[in-house]
Amino acid sequence: MATMSPHPAVMVARQRGIETCSSCGARASSVCSAIEDPDLSRLAEVAVHKEMVTGQTLCEEGDTAEHFYNITSGTVKLFKTLPDGRRQITGFASAGHFLGLAVSSTYAFTAEALEPVRLCRFSRPKLRVLLDDFPALEKRLLETAVNELVAAQEQMLLLGRKTARERVASFLLALLQQSGSCGKLSASIHLPMSRHDIADYVGLTIETVSRTLTRLKADKIIDMETPSQIGVLRRGELERIAEARD
Repeated sequence: MATMSPHPAVMVARQRGIETCSSCGARASSVCSAIEDPDLSRLAEVAVHKEMVTGQTLCEEGDTAEHFYNITSGTVKLFKTLPDGRRQITGFASAGHFLGLAVSSTYAFTAEALEPVRLCRFSRPKLRVLLDDFPALEKRLLETAVNELVAAQEQMLLLGRKTARERVASFLLALLQQSGSCGKLSASIHLPMSRHDIADYVGLTIETVSRTLTRLKADKIIDMETPSQIGVLRRGELERIAEARD
C-alpha cells in the first residue's frame, strides 16, 4: 500500500517551522542547540511559536503544568503571590531561558511578559517523546535545571546576607552575564523591568534601589543612559561591591 504524502499546507507549515528554528537568534544559548540541523524538522514539529504582548501572562501559579516554554526574545518576570496578596519576584527570564523544568503537576510561579516576547511552547507529552529520541537534549535540560538551582541559591544569599549596595550590584552583574557582555570592561544593560520590580526582586524599597543606583552613578561605576538602559563603566568595581571585597 502506497504511503500518502503530507498535505501541501502541512509541508509549507513544516518548512516554515524549520526555517524559524534554524534562524532563531536564541538557539545557540538555549536547550535547542542540542539538536543538530538535520533534525530540526523534529523540533519544529513539536514547537508552537507564540508572541506575547507586554503584561500578558504565559502561565499562572497553581495552574496545571501542561507546557514548557523556551523564550526566544524579550523578557518575562517570574513571581509568587503570598496568601496576604504580597508578591515576590523570583527571577527574570530572557532569550535562551527554558521555563517549567522545576514544576510537577502545577506551575510554581506566574510568568508575565515585561515587553513583547516571542517563545516556543512545548506540550509535556510531545517533549517527552523528543527527549527519548535525543539524549543530548535531555542532558542539556538537566544542565539547565542545575543552573536554576544555583540561581535559586544565589537569590537566597542575595536576600539573606547582602547589603543594599551589594544586592543592586549583584543584580546588575547577573543581567550583564545574561546579555553575554560579562567579559567586557564596559557594556550596556537593558532594563525592561520597573524600579518596583527590581526592588521586589532584591528585597528592598523602591527608594533604596533608586538611591543606590544614583550613588553608583555618582561614583562613576555606572551611567544611567535612560531609565531602561544602564551603562556599566567599571565592571571590576561593580564585581568588587557585589562580592563584598572591601
